[in-house]
Amino acid sequence: MNFKGKTALVTGASRGIGRAIAQRFADQGARVAIHYNTNIDGAQQTHASLAGDGHLIVQADLTDPDAIKRMVDESANLLGRLDILVNNAGIFEECRIAEDDYTAWQAHWARTLGANLVGAANAAYCVAQTMIAQGGGSIVNVSSRGAFRGEPTAPAYGASKAGMNAMSQSLAVALAPHNIIVTTVAPGWVETDMAGHQFAHDGGESIKNQSPLKRIATPDEIAQTVLFLASGDAPFITGAIVDVNGASYLRT
Repeated sequence: MNFKGKTALVTGASRGIGRAIAQRFADQGARVAIHYNTNIDGAQQTHASLAGDGHLIVQADLTDPDAIKRMVDESANLLGRLDILVNNAGIFEECRIAEDDYTAWQAHWARTLGANLVGAANAAYCVAQTMIAQGGGSIVNVSSRGAFRGEPTAPAYGASKAGMNAMSQSLAVALAPHNIIVTTVAPGWVETDMAGHQFAHDGGESIKNQSPLKRIATPDEIAQTVLFLASGDAPFITGAIVDVNGASYLRT
């Protein structure tokens, strides 16, 4: 996959999967806009790790529609165009319906849907305007196995990712006439900071054993899938949701 001359905006690129995606794009010649919300140190570390030059760092609170528009406009202006958007940023919060109070429940849903779904939808809208004007592009949304398997202790997270899947398929149809390919990657467990606290109690053995491969994914494995989907080499895959969960959850 050769991305020389291409540009990519990757949200949540200050660490984890987002950082790996940014690194892989840069390795293949793309110039990358590294988005962060509060972790400026992480964003700078990502920037320093990228091959090539012409990369930039952009900040936005993805629950703020105006901030998203500024982020997209800045990225498009400084990079000259936007060929790829990767909606990777997201939050994971636990909230138990039988234990937490109603105020906490409402806050859980508002924060999670705002960051994970509405923020991604607004980023897609803003980037799509640029892509329509330039004649095409690619949007890859990072969903989750939880959209299908359910997240009983983090219901808003599972719902936000299921919503992202539906949004992706709707946008794939709506944007196809404009030569914009929209796809989704749905990881299971991945070796990231977000997953770290879940591993503490038993070394992660119960989680690793969910997959017949007896391990969880690396961020780079997710990144390689994202790059394929963003490459444009298989445009007829538009609308697809690609599971990357090590056969830990199988669906038909």
